[in-house]
Amino acid sequence: MMIQNKRIFASILFVLISVVCVAQGSEPPPPLPPPPFGFPIDGGVILGAIIGLLYGGKKLLINKKEH
Repeated sequence: MMIQNKRIFASILFVLISVVCVAQGSEPPPPLPPPPFGFPIDGGVILGAIIGLLYGGKKLLINKKEH
């Protein structure tokens, strides 16, 4: 009796998964619009790296003078 219940449960799951796969459709989504022009995301990375290096160097020099 237990094996028959497992087979019925597996069959129901198979049918439900198949229905979900068919319901998704086969058409790909439309392409995304291009990003807005002139809006760089990484515009200040180099400036931030330079400021970070200068700040770190300053901290190293101050810590060496204190010891």
